[in-house]
Parts: sequence; C-alpha cells; structure tokens
Amino acid sequence: MILSELWRHYEADKRIQGFSPNTLKAYALQLKMLVTDLGDIDISEITLNLLKEYLAKQSNRLKPSSLGHRIRFVRSLFRFAYEETYLPNNPSLKLREPKMDKRIPKFLMEEDVIHLKISCQTLRERALLEFLYSTGCRIGEVEKLNIEDLNWENCSAIVNGKGSKQREVYFTTECKVWLKKYLASRGLG
Repeated sequence: MILSELWRHYEADKRIQGFSPNTLKAYALQLKMLVTDLGDIDISEITLNLLKEYLAKQSNRLKPSSLGHRIRFVRSLFRFAYEETYLPNNPSLKLREPKMDKRIPKFLMEEDVIHLKISCQTLRERALLEFLYSTGCRIGEVEKLNIEDLNWENCSAIVNGKGSKQREVYFTTECKVWLKKYLASRGLG
C-alpha cells in the first residue's frame, strides 16, 4: 500500500470519528509535504531512520511547535497503519517531539484596542471586534453563533468550541450596545 492510499483510509477513519474539516485539511497538507519529500512510496519501505531524516530536514526551517504538529501527524498516521494491520510494526513509535519554549501570551495594550475600535468602518466590524475582545472567542466559534445563543439579560452567549464542546461566555455592556445596533441595522434587533 502506498502513502496516498493509506491517507484515503486514514482520512475516512478520522472523518467518521468526527474530526473537523479544518483538522483534516491541515493533515492533508502534512501528508502532501511527506509525499513531496519521500515520494508516494510503499508504506512498508518507511523506517524510523527515514522518518527522522525527513523531520531533520524540516527542523531548520520550522518552529518547534510546527515541527511538533508534523511529528504528531506522522505518529498518528503510522499508528493507524499499524492498528489497522497495514504494517507489522509502527516505524514512528520512537519519534519524540522537540522541547518547547514556554511562551508568554501576547496581549493588546489598551491603546491598541482603542486604535482598533477607531479603525472599524461598519457597525458589523465594531460589533464583531467588541464581541471577540470581550469574550475571547475564536473566530470559528463566533461564525457558528446564532441570535438564539445570546442571552441579553446577563450579557452571555453559548458558543460551540473545538470538538463540539459548548461553553458560556460573557460580554460587556458596551459589546451588548454594539451588537444590538448591528442587529437593528439588519432588521433583526
């Protein structure tokens, strides 16, 4: 079985397991890079040393976090091949992720937030900025939000996060004002 054929089986399995389209898209890109480097070879030809050489080539141009993603994908792909008995052993078993530096999260200064608010040109932009800033939601979470998910009395919303997990987030009164203005402009408020 060649790598691209393994990918078809792997991708179908992950889709059945409910992996998000974005995750599968990222995995497809990882596979494309693996195939570009190694060729669409038979999976039985892939050894731990071959995988280490592939990852070593990547390591000088990737951040440790990106290299970690690549290694996790390779391990997942070959664990699947082994578990589905496409391979008698797992060549990626001994691959280890690089050490990660402790990263301090970046945050916006109050002045930056003011500049962002001033730069908003539409009610939609301002409402979106206020909501994102006050709740800390991801864009994908806001994208899935419906009016019914908003609770105006306690300034909260139920959002669907990664892995279809729901959580309640809270927004400011200022955000509520901008959301109501935006919805009114669309005839929804």
